[in-house]
Amino acid sequence: MSDREKILGRIREALAVPAPRPGHATTTPADPADLSRRSIRAKAEARCWLPAVGESFNEQIALFRANAADLRADFHLLNSRDELAPRLRQLAQTEGWQRVASHRGEHTQPACNTLNLPVLFTDQSYDPLALEACDVGITGCDALIAQTGSVLVTSRSAGGRAASVLPPHHVVIARREQLLPDLPAAFDLVKRKYQPDYPSFISLITGPSRTGDIERILVLGAHGPKKLTVFCF
Repeated sequence: MSDREKILGRIREALAVPAPRPGHATTTPADPADLSRRSIRAKAEARCWLPAVGESFNEQIALFRANAADLRADFHLLNSRDELAPRLRQLAQTEGWQRVASHRGEHTQPACNTLNLPVLFTDQSYDPLALEACDVGITGCDALIAQTGSVLVTSRSAGGRAASVLPPHHVVIARREQLLPDLPAAFDLVKRKYQPDYPSFISLITGPSRTGDIERILVLGAHGPKKLTVFCF
């Protein structure tokens, strides 16, 4: 029997077994204890091949800072929340912001109020063309991930989907306690925080938008913000 005949024979055997109709498959309920064991094992295995992360806050914040610099993102560790407003005003003056997009978060709205600029809030009805005309999107986040220098955002923590994507400059406001060591910890956070009602948008922002598709020339801002700034207090 040739290899071709063997392959066709296996296909015929498989087709002889009727497949369940979509939505009518029967499965044995999973054992929660077994699922927990498998989850712990998967995380341990993942951490074996992911980059190592230190255990202390200082080690993790230093790693996040280094990764952010490699990614061409600006990271500022503030001593307190009181430093945020003057830093934002200085940035707005330097870049000549005229319009700001943001959302009504615990820290985003007070920060925007100090800028004395028109603010488009994306957690209410808005004109997409007006959002496109904004110079900056100022949002909160769910976490900062030291291992990759990424910012974890969702549609609930960032005031919807568009504020972190459409304006050319994305400014993230984070707290020190939001720093996480690695990706498994980030996935755990999303599960604990949102299960079973997950947000419609979950994203890991790893530096400004970039592409190198054309002759391997790196271009920033190709598919989103060309600049990312993170303030953490």
